[in-house]
Amino acid sequence: MPMYRKINKNFFKKWTHNMAYVLGFFSADGYITVNKRGGQFWCIQITDKKLLESIKNVVGSGHKISKREGKANEKSLYRLQIGSIEMCNDLRALGIFEKKTKNIVIPNVPEKYLADFVRGYFDGDGNVWSGYVHRERKVTTHVIFVAFTSCSHKFLKQLHTKLNAVGLIGGSIYKPKDKDFCRLQFSTSNTLKLYDFMYNGYVQEDGLFLKRKKSIFEKYIRLRL
Repeated sequence: MPMYRKINKNFFKKWTHNMAYVLGFFSADGYITVNKRGGQFWCIQITDKKLLESIKNVVGSGHKISKREGKANEKSLYRLQIGSIEMCNDLRALGIFEKKTKNIVIPNVPEKYLADFVRGYFDGDGNVWSGYVHRERKVTTHVIFVAFTSCSHKFLKQLHTKLNAVGLIGGSIYKPKDKDFCRLQFSTSNTLKLYDFMYNGYVQEDGLFLKRKKSIFEKYIRLRL
């Protein structure tokens, strides 16, 4: 008996919470490749094996996750590669193509699934930081910041607009000096709104998310109480 059901080739055709998450994560850390024989594959390569196994399960894939050992002081990379012309074409229909790094745009995600898409992208190319600022003063300030990173300014601009529409008023996009990527960053009040948007009421029982990132929000909230 096979360990996994047959791959769901319709996965990117019908909107679900998990499909939106995977699409968001793929927008950050996935890519489409076509080999010399015309074979088409969609791939995700990350350091978090447990999350990749969860993605593999929701897609219904029996493909093996490969491992590439990291160099000194680097984590190992895990890759899921699935060959399917149909699924690659579905991704293209959603606006995700080969060599997407600087050209990716946000698909027309239904409002019901936007939080899942944003959470997926955040788990791939977002980060959250919590700590104390103004340490030189008598009273320090405990803050939390969140940022989304992309080489596509258009993608971040679209994301900024969508998040403004759901209540995150503020935030800014900036390009670090001598870098080829941009960041969309939000300060403490909007970061907490983003937490509510991405997790509270939107993560289904079998929903996907990175626990280590979610825990940073929750630790900050506990310390504020």
